[in-house]
Order: sequence, then C-alpha cells, then structure tokens
Amino acid sequence: MLLGASNLTFALSTLVDDLRRAAGGPVEVLAACGRGRSYGAWSHLLFVRHLPGIAGCGLWPALNDRPPLPTVALVTDVGNDLGYGETPETIAGWIETCLGRLDGLGASTVCTLPPLARIEQLSSFSYYAARSILFPGRTVSRPLLLTRARAMDGHLRRLAREHAAPLIEPDASWYGIDPIHPKRRWRRQMWDLVLAAWPLPRPQPAPRARRVPLPLCGEEEMRFFRFERRHAQPVCRLADGTTVALY
Repeated sequence: MLLGASNLTFALSTLVDDLRRAAGGPVEVLAACGRGRSYGAWSHLLFVRHLPGIAGCGLWPALNDRPPLPTVALVTDVGNDLGYGETPETIAGWIETCLGRLDGLGASTVCTLPPLARIEQLSSFSYYAARSILFPGRTVSRPLLLTRARAMDGHLRRLAREHAAPLIEPDASWYGIDPIHPKRRWRRQMWDLVLAAWPLPRPQPAPRARRVPLPLCGEEEMRFFRFERRHAQPVCRLADGTTVALY
C-alpha cells in the first residue's frame, strides 16, 4: 500500500522492484499517487489531469474484495497539501483516516515527514520562486507556510506515535533549489530508509535497475479536462505474478 504524490510517483517503479526482491516472489501493489496529488481533495496537473483525494479514492473499496495478506504501507508526500493552502488540522484528519484504515488491515506502516529543515532555510526569493513553479496560482505566504509546516510536523509526529508507525525524517542536504524533491543522488538513500523500516528482508542490491513498465495515466478514476476516464485494475501484471493497481 503506497500513498503519496510526486516523490512516490518518481520512485514507484523502483519501489515495486525492491518489494519483489525483498519478498522473494510476487507482490500485490496498490498505489495512490500522482504529481500534485492531495490526500483529501481533487487535484490537478496543469489543469488537464485531475485525480481524487487519496482518502476518498477507489483504493479503499477495492480492499473489500481482497483476502487478508501480510501488508506493508507507506504514507509520504504529506506536506504537498500545504502548498494548496490546506490547514494542518484538515490534512491531519485525512492522514488519520488513512492510518486508521491501514491499522485495520494490520499493515506495518511507515510515514515520512515533510522536509521542514530545508523549507526553513529558504530565502524569501527562493520560496516564492519555488511556489510559482510547484504550486502555480497559489498565494500562501512564506510566514504562513512555515507556521503551517511546523504544525504539520507536530501533527505527523503525534499520529505516528498513536499508530506505531516509524518516521523517516528527510535531511535538508538532500534538497537543492527544489525544496520538496530530493536530488537524484539522494533518492536511493531515502527509499532505503523506508525499506529498512518495514519488517521485510533487506533486498539484495540489483546488478542494474529494473524498470517496471507502468502506464503514464492508468489510475482507476481520473479526469482529463472535464471528461471522466476509468481504467480496470490492476494496470500492470508482471511475469512473476506481481500486480500493480493505481488509484
């Protein structure tokens, strides 16, 4: 169970391959991610592709049709909603809903914190430049964003304790001008920390990266402009029996 936004989208193929190697066989991957994805509201990419909020997407009803299995879960990219102007309390409510559902599955869940240390280092110019690129049209001021990011950090730490979920805290040095996406050379380290926190055998290093062929726009429910599109799940089935479903 993989929940997140753009960072998870960039790493999804790699994580699927890591999970297959760690499990020593086929796995069922259910992912709700996407660039600009919100945990609770419909979100868009360039006003073209729209996806439902993670807490209300079709991933959760799909679980009713599946037998119980040993499950690991990831909750990441939580700070994305702050850029859209959502309050920490609202976001925390969405995250708590997801964590409660994952608890009901008996999942071993890992959460990542937003890169607060890097965000606090941003100059006013860097902040407004990043905001205009990553969240065009949004007007959240730097002081308000910092206040909300600190509050969100506190909420996540509390929720992680309540749900016994290990926390991964990103290092400020992983980031450059872009304050929410780690530099390419640090991405592997971040996901290795997630893998180490899951109760799984450590996958042996692969001789070379094996890219899992995932479709670009294969989510179960989405909208292009105002037109609704649906895709049957899973959208990917590998030779070893591994499946990937996107929501």
